[in-house]
Amino acid sequence: MDIFSAHAFITGDYPTNPEPLNRFLPIIPTGVAQTYLSDLKIQPGSYILDPFGTSSRLVMEMARAGFRVLTAVNNPITRFLMEMAADPPSRADLQSALSELASSRKGNERLETHLQSLYQTTCPFCQHFIPAQAFIWERGEKFPSSRVLQCPHCGNGGEFEAIPEDHKNISQLAGTAALHKARALERVAAMSDPDRPHVQEALEYHLPRAIYSLITIINKLDSLVITSRQRRDLAALVLTTCDETNTLWPQPSERPRPRQLVIPPRFRENNVWMALEKSVDTWASDETRLPISVWPDLPTEKSAVCIFEGPQRELASHLDVIPVQAVVSALPRPNQAFWSLSALWAGWLWGRESVAPFKHVLRRQRYDWNWHAAALYAALKNLYPHLALNVPLFALLPEPESSFLSAALLAAGSSGFDLRAIALRSSHDPVQIHWQRRVFSRQDANQIESSGIRDAVRGYLEKRGEPVTYLHLHTASLAHLAENHCLNWQVDALASIHTPIHLALESESFTRYDGSKHSLEIGLWGLSDPAADILPLPDRVEMALVRYLSRNPGSTQNQIEAVVNMEFPGLYTPQLAIVKNVLASYATPLGSGWQLRPEDNPAVRKTDLKAMQVTLKALGKRLGYQVSITKNQYQSIKWLEDGLEIYTFFIIASAVIGGILLQAVQTTGIRCLVLPGGRAGLLSYKLERNPALKQLASDWQMLKYRQVRLLAEDPALTREDWQKKIGADPFTQPEQMRLF
Repeated sequence: MDIFSAHAFITGDYPTNPEPLNRFLPIIPTGVAQTYLSDLKIQPGSYILDPFGTSSRLVMEMARAGFRVLTAVNNPITRFLMEMAADPPSRADLQSALSELASSRKGNERLETHLQSLYQTTCPFCQHFIPAQAFIWERGEKFPSSRVLQCPHCGNGGEFEAIPEDHKNISQLAGTAALHKARALERVAAMSDPDRPHVQEALEYHLPRAIYSLITIINKLDSLVITSRQRRDLAALVLTTCDETNTLWPQPSERPRPRQLVIPPRFRENNVWMALEKSVDTWASDETRLPISVWPDLPTEKSAVCIFEGPQRELASHLDVIPVQAVVSALPRPNQAFWSLSALWAGWLWGRESVAPFKHVLRRQRYDWNWHAAALYAALKNLYPHLALNVPLFALLPEPESSFLSAALLAAGSSGFDLRAIALRSSHDPVQIHWQRRVFSRQDANQIESSGIRDAVRGYLEKRGEPVTYLHLHTASLAHLAENHCLNWQVDALASIHTPIHLALESESFTRYDGSKHSLEIGLWGLSDPAADILPLPDRVEMALVRYLSRNPGSTQNQIEAVVNMEFPGLYTPQLAIVKNVLASYATPLGSGWQLRPEDNPAVRKTDLKAMQVTLKALGKRLGYQVSITKNQYQSIKWLEDGLEIYTFFIIASAVIGGILLQAVQTTGIRCLVLPGGRAGLLSYKLERNPALKQLASDWQMLKYRQVRLLAEDPALTREDWQKKIGADPFTQPEQMRLF
């Protein structure tokens, strides 16, 4: 089977409720792992291994689907997230624990009152003293430039310039800032600890007011007389508050996914106590408890999680006695920000001992892809001898980048896993990679040849029928190299892979749209001479989706996606935006599913087509043209004068235009596409995402059925009127949607 289409992309649902620390965690749709394991027909209660433990949601999904999931988790923060996900707190539990903390004393004050007073400001409207929600800072400045507030007294709110009292509060705290920093530092690293300077660097990403507030809360946790579960729940609230109150939140607000510890030019300092209260919404859950154990206590229930507290390399040697049926994991990617902050926060919450095995991450400030390839290779090479022959390894590679893919495929191929399939939908979805443990870990590697990559990529583009992103071409190149056993581990191996791929793309076989000399990943790549007999992928998706929906009214979007993905598998998977635009053009909601619009019933559209043919023939004769009909693959009506083609009309009921544009290049005169108004958005979308088609269509006239009918009803219409008015009802752009 073609490695490019060996397995369908498995659709899933992206959760609407953000998980704790979600900006640092892999974005994984739910349902993918469960569907994968179901397709393998693995028996409930079987052992599934997640060697990297990067996603608690992924682990819980597999456990709730009826499997025993064994996962290695080295990061103490990720481990805590895993434990909380298995036994989630209710809203009532969290609020009860927070109430205990709020009512505890700091001197003569309630702790809540004391911490809120640190952010006290004056409402610019009613002059009441209120706690600010946040202060806005310019990087490097001594004082905040503005404050964000919502007054409970007068109801006004917004962002306003900081006042002298705000600066005074900062100055008062500055006198003891060094002492509070020292206490925060001491919880993570002793004076003699060689990693202490690195901890100090990580500490700089929390402002003094946040450090004081957080350490005050954490110290209070140590002395509160509460249950162990309440202590755990409060630790969870404090953890997300640590993230909400660091300096990695840019202003204006956006959804940052920081990978490096870099303070934005303008950032928010959130109110610590308000962030603590907000964390209740983040953690509260109605999920039932899952049995969870810590290695070496293996689970006895079928649906359960077992956590190995340490790196995968220390777990691997114990796997010989565990009948692992499949390996499923979200591949980790380098994240200096999360790893460094995890070491800091774990030390704050649980002391130096908890972070000791993980603290080494503080020493490295930069992680390149060669480093990551080596780390993945070491992990998979260590795992290989402890798995049975042919055990499948299913990996989700989130937020894909070309070098991340290279690192993953190189590491797996070099350590004993054969690539069986790979599916890519877009750069916004995890790449789905299917490997299988082979007989021998090492094999003779074939030489990488640019000509072979060029031919493979050309074949891929021919079948796809449209320009694609560089990520698609890079993935196809890697899949070709993996299938032909060309990936073999060596130091700095990524350059030896990327150079021939880049050379292959210099071939005259390929053309580039809106590219940049600074990066191959900008713009789209297509064939210089695309075949006229291959419909572009979006056209084929449109035909398949409409055909399916006409036979299966009421199908949900997930069902529709699954059917489309089965028909166009692997690297031919259409982007979700294609499916959504086709549905928007053809369908209306039916309960939780979709049905074709009444006017898009095939019988109705067939009648419309015939009526439009009659209208254009009659109109052409009325305007004094000779009219002829050409019947071939794409029927056309021509208006002629003295034997010369003046207008050529292609009447269609769909937005399937790729074949028409490619095969009608030699047509003379004014070329017109005539189609229903309901296709306008879909057609505009297709032309915007495909620069090759857009270029071909640049001198075509697009007419809507409605427009032609209205003109035909005008008894006084002249040729001049016709020529002026056919552009009066332009196709509108579809509502803003991702093109890829």
